[in-house]
Amino acid sequence: MVRALAERGQIRSFPKNTVIINEGDRGDSMYIIIAGRVKVFVSDDQGREMVLDDHGAGDYVGEMALDGRPRSASVMTMEPTTCSIVTRDALRAAVAGNPDFALGLIATLIDRARIATDNVKNLALMDVYGRVARLLLSMAREVDGKLVVQERLTQQDIADRVGASRDMISRIFKDLTIGGYVTVVDRQITFNRRPPQRW
Repeated sequence: MVRALAERGQIRSFPKNTVIINEGDRGDSMYIIIAGRVKVFVSDDQGREMVLDDHGAGDYVGEMALDGRPRSASVMTMEPTTCSIVTRDALRAAVAGNPDFALGLIATLIDRARIATDNVKNLALMDVYGRVARLLLSMAREVDGKLVVQERLTQQDIADRVGASRDMISRIFKDLTIGGYVTVVDRQITFNRRPPQRW
């Protein structure tokens, strides 16, 4: 159904690092990602950011445009990205005319609400080290018997995702490396052994 909805939209391509949705703007459309990758983030007046999530082909962002209220987050391309931009009227028609699509949209909103709840819980109850360890372990996949984070993250990328400074992330990685828990080669993080839950 998402593919059928994408056919009703206007196709646009965006270069890497283009903000396609601005937090606070009035929203009147949803963006279905056809190719590429985007990050969803919030920021403050000082320009500090926190990344809430990232999405790739087949996903969509801006679905909260249904209520007509200001955007709750910004969306930026992480690589050249092509989207189908679907108006609120077309989205409403799809929801009204197709119960399966409506249920799928509700399921996605519930999943994203659960992620947001987990993020708030972690920010409130976990220290920075715990948030870093949890993020990296959640992203790691087994490769040749070892857990590897295949996305090549910078320390600033990690800081933006866990709500910390880059300096703090640098100190944590120094401790993890000296302790023999991780090896970082060309920004690829490999776990040599599982890090402790608390530092």
